[in-house]
Amino acid sequence: MRNSILLLCLWSVYCCFAAGGPAPLGPEGGLEDEPHKSRDVQPAAKPSVKFSLVISEDQKHEGCDLSLGRDQPLEDCGFNMTAKTFFIIHGWTMSGLFERWLYKLVSALQTREKEANVVVVDWLPLAHQLYRDAVNNTRVVGHDVARMLDWLQGKDGFSLRNVHLIGYSLGAHVAGYAGNFVKGTVGRITAIAEGVQCEHERAVHLFVDSLVNQDKPSFAFQCTDSNRFKKGICLSCRKNRCNSIGYNAKKMRNKRNSKMYLKTRAGMPFRVYHYQMKIHVFSYKYMGEIEPTFYVTLYGTNADSQNLPLEIVEQIGLNATNSFLVYTEEDLGDLLKIKLTWKGTPQSWYSLWRELRSYLSQPRKSERELNIRRIRVKSGETQQKLTFCAEDLENTSISPGQELWFHKCRDGWRMKNETSPTVELP
Repeated sequence: MRNSILLLCLWSVYCCFAAGGPAPLGPEGGLEDEPHKSRDVQPAAKPSVKFSLVISEDQKHEGCDLSLGRDQPLEDCGFNMTAKTFFIIHGWTMSGLFERWLYKLVSALQTREKEANVVVVDWLPLAHQLYRDAVNNTRVVGHDVARMLDWLQGKDGFSLRNVHLIGYSLGAHVAGYAGNFVKGTVGRITAIAEGVQCEHERAVHLFVDSLVNQDKPSFAFQCTDSNRFKKGICLSCRKNRCNSIGYNAKKMRNKRNSKMYLKTRAGMPFRVYHYQMKIHVFSYKYMGEIEPTFYVTLYGTNADSQNLPLEIVEQIGLNATNSFLVYTEEDLGDLLKIKLTWKGTPQSWYSLWRELRSYLSQPRKSERELNIRRIRVKSGETQQKLTFCAEDLENTSISPGQELWFHKCRDGWRMKNETSPTVELP
């Protein structure tokens, strides 16, 4: 689980790309002048953009080329007019060749949607340029995709509602232009790769994962910044604040740009299980700064977790409720109990410095004692809230090197007649 948080910008492409009107075709099949859209679009340089219908799972097979205005290749290639149609649009390239992710994505689509048409939009000659020039070419390629879609709309059984444009990197720009220029509204446009703040190609693998592991969808949560997410504060699904990612993502209307966060596993399936832990920490003896090294182990009906660290994003608040994010790679089932451990052995020089600073500020060992009566837990995936109470309510203190056990005592977070502990300082 050595992975950083992924930040996803899920575009509401369904609104913004369909807002403009279509780019009409002239009598020769070319684009007519339109002041606000197409006047400044230049014809694509040869070789032109190619549309290849994938008809074999063999990567060495180049596919079946479709040509605008020619009906025979549609019949020869076995294009299914009533089925879903996916257009895969690659991005900028340094090599001038397709990258490996494209073949993985094609294979995953063929496995998930066996009757669908999978079309690869090959604009390699225009993408294998200086990056700035490739960016400028995306508008031209978007026009070519729109023209192909407009032509297909004239065929019996074909519907834009069955079209899904999938753009990676600059291919996302192409998909956006195509959605803007086409006559009508495309069923779906996916550009998830443009917003992932991590390894660029990982976005494609997340999308592939959503296709081949549909029973294990990964969920992302809307949050204003990473620190709030690291505290577990943002695990809410109210008012569309969470969404599955990739192929299974739901349309999010009225939101142009939302920051979505999630944790992932190192490899497929990427899904993990997020938990918020709210712990009220108080001390009868000390009110100064303290930085304990807490770990939790979660015990469920299906499995038990590893020893999970509670990351302290900010200073621990004494006589206050602190919130943490933990995540597990396995589905633990219904949580039954929690073990909280305060490790006393520093794990790094930084940890050693923190321990020394804490010791100097509170030299007596007896004062390095905290009390925790209960832990509140919220599951991000199920939205279930649970309360866990200390196993021994007469002994809720914990010091470095010790542990406390908590058992499920209530569904939900509210406790009847709950009052905060009274703290008396010497």
